Amino acid sequence: MHFLDSNLYGLWGTVLFNILLFGIFTYAVFKPTTKRDWRTLGAFTAFMVALFSEMFGFPLTVYFLTSILGSNYPVLDPLTHLNGHLWVALAGGSPLLYSILHPLSSILIFSGLFVIAIGWRGIHSGNGELVTQGIYKYIRHPQYSGFILMIIGFLVQWPTIITLVTAPILLFMYAKLAKKEELIMIELFGEEYENYRKNVPAFIPFIK
Repeated sequence: MHFLDSNLYGLWGTVLFNILLFGIFTYAVFKPTTKRDWRTLGAFTAFMVALFSEMFGFPLTVYFLTSILGSNYPVLDPLTHLNGHLWVALAGGSPLLYSILHPLSSILIFSGLFVIAIGWRGIHSGNGELVTQGIYKYIRHPQYSGFILMIIGFLVQWPTIITLVTAPILLFMYAKLAKKEELIMIELFGEEYENYRKNVPAFIPFIK
């Protein structure tokens, strides 16, 4: 039996491992100091908990939707790992769609990690000076851009009702946090940062 046709739920050790892995990584990148930082970290952690709990633990979204739709649910066996994927289920249980979405999600997630690493390295190599080269030549907040890519990647990889609701909240929180950090940068670098901000997009290259 292929693993996509099997029931891979109840793997709480795997759930805990993934939550700790991404939680420790996020803490190391974020290094929260203020209440706003901790709230943002907490929201991202909640997103991870909801994501991995439904991916490997308990398929809450599947139970919720099947209880509402009953026999109209688009797949006959929603508890297999393949049909537990919401986008695949809505497409009638298409293995082809899963084979496209899974590598796409991996590309988005690892691209996000790569962007975060580059941004992090750029900041620490700046020695307290304003960094405008490398990836900072194209976006002002690569760390948040990386997290945005990861969130989108996770929504492609394993969407749930909770993560679909919390993702826009997280994106809003990142935007607020970036705005707060820019006020600090203006205090530190003044007109130099103002000119930089006018010419370089915040999160997406070439889109101001």
